[in-house]
Amino acid sequence: MEEGSARRATLREIAAAAGVAVSTASRVLARSRQGLPPSSAAAERVLEIARQAHYEPDAQAASLRSKQTHMLGVLVPHLTDIVLSTIYEGIDHAATELGYQTVVANTLDSPDEQRRRAELLLSRRVDGLILGDAHADSPFLAELAARGTPFVLVSRTHDGFDSVTADDYAGGRLVGTHLADLGHRRIGIIAGQPYASTGSERTRGCLDALAERGIDTPRDLVIHSAFDADGGRNATLRLMRKKRPPTAIFAVNDMTAIGVMGTLRDLECKIGTDVAVVGFNDISIARDLPVPLSTVRSALHQMGAEAARLLVARLRGETSDAPSQRRLPTELVVRESSDPTVRTRGRSERVPRKASPGHNGVPIQAPARRPTRRPAQ
Repeated sequence: MEEGSARRATLREIAAAAGVAVSTASRVLARSRQGLPPSSAAAERVLEIARQAHYEPDAQAASLRSKQTHMLGVLVPHLTDIVLSTIYEGIDHAATELGYQTVVANTLDSPDEQRRRAELLLSRRVDGLILGDAHADSPFLAELAARGTPFVLVSRTHDGFDSVTADDYAGGRLVGTHLADLGHRRIGIIAGQPYASTGSERTRGCLDALAERGIDTPRDLVIHSAFDADGGRNATLRLMRKKRPPTAIFAVNDMTAIGVMGTLRDLECKIGTDVAVVGFNDISIARDLPVPLSTVRSALHQMGAEAARLLVARLRGETSDAPSQRRLPTELVVRESSDPTVRTRGRSERVPRKASPGHNGVPIQAPARRPTRRPAQ
């Protein structure tokens, strides 16, 4: 990048020359335009390189900044999903308190639809975006950062960008610990889609906790699926067709777990006795199912509110240049789907995040499995 070059330098080139992430360079330049001083040596380096290169910001991004509408755009995979709708309620509540309005769009978890909906929201001059549909393998986030578009990820995370999520890895560890302490040694994991950090982090946490207890999980017991009841049903059939089916199943979200439980009932398996089931998120119906669902509780409403506050703080120049990745604590709620003895004790058992699940920390043997009806091969 030569000073005086006729070609306008890009934000990506500025970031590369300064040795920082594109998102960091974008925030440094945004703070500078607001008259705020650099907050670090790296920020000073970005500003000096931009000055030497006669850097000019993207026209669309400049327009977005100069004509604030106090509107935030929100992208979610499916607003009909109770998890995403609860997160959105948190976003909208916090945004309203901060003097902003929100507009939400469904992307169907499709990268092409995400791009189309984001461009539509930006054309309506929203001040920034909250994205609940980040794909680990998509270049779109880097493109948004390169254009100087303010955004925050919620529910899912991606290295180098602002995000607010549950501590998915820690939640997965809680599940692995709980099932191991109950005596299970063959555990199936329905891991969701591989492009979503939620599923991959929850799966990794569970596998690590099991490995630390000497429990090996064969690769064919980890099955990817859609994040819905149908995905849970299909994945459960694959698991239960195996010559040695699992004695426990961890589904990385509650709707998938509900599909798991439906299929187990169809196969005449007794949930919690023949096969233990654990989900994730603790949606409102989890405790009211015919067999109440053990699950990891995450603060969904708070997650959305924190994402809105972080984005507005960015828009107002109230934060440092470094990416902020906030992880909210998780908590295991033990119910009858994994531990039928909860019923005899007359209450659901809530296990603190850092505690060792089980009966007073003492491992017990998994109950004997009764014969099950196998699906057709």
